[in-house]
Amino acid sequence: MAIVGIGTDVCDVRRIAASLQRHGDRFAQRILSPAELATWHARTQRWPERGVRYLATRFSAKEAFSKAVGLGMRMPMTWRTCEVAKLPSGQPVIVLHGALGEWFGAKGWRAHVSVTDESDYAASFVVVETID
Repeated sequence: MAIVGIGTDVCDVRRIAASLQRHGDRFAQRILSPAELATWHARTQRWPERGVRYLATRFSAKEAFSKAVGLGMRMPMTWRTCEVAKLPSGQPVIVLHGALGEWFGAKGWRAHVSVTDESDYAASFVVVETID
């Protein structure tokens, strides 16, 4: 195995909250995959602040992933085709869809992601490596 790329991102949760106030659900719909959007809606209904932090961690992780693979936010990288899911253990995992998943799979890579949030900030770290 060899490391292909490393990406990190720190996101101001207050900036995400402001975008939600300005654009409403459209902002979340632009950033989140359908599965993430369902989780966001459930969390927002029960704990609005947790919903904002959930959205911030997903935004941050997708930014970090785009940096690790060297694409930035250009095709085939899109917000909604890069999903941050979690394993039954709670460990976050990157799930890729559509053209992004095909592109990434053809490279023979795998990604590892870590996300965290603390009141005003969310941070993510992604390592992409080759699969032997």
